[in-house]
Amino acid sequence: MLEKMIFGRYVPGDSFVHRLDPRSKLLFVFMFIIAVFLANNTITYALLLAFTLFVIFIARIRLYFLFNGLKPILFLIVFTLLMHFIFTKEGALLIDWKFIKIYEEGVRQGIYISIRFLVLVLMTTILTLTTSPISITDGMETLLNPLKRIKLPVHELALMMSISLRFIPTLMDETDKILKAQLARGSDLTSGTIKERIRAVVPLLVPLFVSAFKRAEDLAIAMEVRGYRGGEGRTRYRQLSWQWRDTLIIILFLVLVAALIWLRGGN
Repeated sequence: MLEKMIFGRYVPGDSFVHRLDPRSKLLFVFMFIIAVFLANNTITYALLLAFTLFVIFIARIRLYFLFNGLKPILFLIVFTLLMHFIFTKEGALLIDWKFIKIYEEGVRQGIYISIRFLVLVLMTTILTLTTSPISITDGMETLLNPLKRIKLPVHELALMMSISLRFIPTLMDETDKILKAQLARGSDLTSGTIKERIRAVVPLLVPLFVSAFKRAEDLAIAMEVRGYRGGEGRTRYRQLSWQWRDTLIIILFLVLVAALIWLRGGN
């Protein structure tokens, strides 16, 4: 069965991270994604991991809840790790067992890439868990406002991205329901040849696409009924306000970047 995906969900709370302005969180995550590539040795990757755990702590998110909801993505991380173990043939030979040969460089690169992937997934998940979809839309629209000068539909773009994030857990839940219904009817998606498994997935994809289009149509009708006509002339009930804590989180990020640059060196 599919695990309950938490990426894209919002969990209300009153933590330090919850109270941050959505603009500071979006800026932080965007810059963090770039800063991750500054890490190039064991110390810098350990620092990235420790900083991510610190953010999880101040966001008051239980590690069990976080990792349990990210099991499908964690599988990809483990798969990436194993691929590096198997196919990277550099450095000293560590394990030579039958047809399996694992080299030192493969282990090192596999662990580094896995940590990089993990911290990126965790940080973006924390953003969606601690920020409501409407706040993400408002923050993104404000940050992209300068692009209005070149006639870019900023409001519609921000709204589209926010809805896409919100639809991820919704579609995962829908997939889980359809999968359970198919299994209850006797469908077998776990055995047989690859060709047979692909054929067995078709009855899962068709109702999933139908459900997705139906939800999109319902959303469009609901927005039209409520008088939505785009961002032109639209006001906000909740006004964004940059506070001291937003400045503090940006300063902490700059300290992290400075530490990564200072600690960069040999592999």
